Amino acid sequence: MATKPGPPITPQGMAALKARYDHLLGKERPEIVEIVSWAAGNGDRSENGDYIYGRKRMREIDRELAFLARRMKILRVVDPANQPDRGRVFFGAKVELADEDDARKTVTLVGDDEQDAGTGRIGWNSPMAKALKGASVGDLRLVRLPGGIKEWEVVAIHYA
Repeated sequence: MATKPGPPITPQGMAALKARYDHLLGKERPEIVEIVSWAAGNGDRSENGDYIYGRKRMREIDRELAFLARRMKILRVVDPANQPDRGRVFFGAKVELADEDDARKTVTLVGDDEQDAGTGRIGWNSPMAKALKGASVGDLRLVRLPGGIKEWEVVAIHYA
């Protein structure tokens, strides 16, 4: 039985996840372990704020480490620079759009783990990305947003 490929992520997105994992594992967790060990040696743990907070923070770090390890295992790194069809919108495309009032907007289609709407990086499974998939320059696409349906024209497509 063939397995379905995992969700896409850019090489930069995967590097950021690995950097976060390494930071938690190599810096934050050892610091918290040291604080908890020191606090445990101070006697009564039931009223020891450093111990209680440290144990709580260590559980949070361990949960995040487990989450990051699972995500990195299933994610599929896709380099937008290797996209053979640069005339249509696919994963990693930087798309310049214009609405009915000729207001311009530039978005980059990235993995859901690296999306940041404030910088124009939209997740691959967002409504905007789903509407833009496969579009060419000059295509009009309707996007269903929380504020209603909006029409966008694809003005330009770029790949890094």
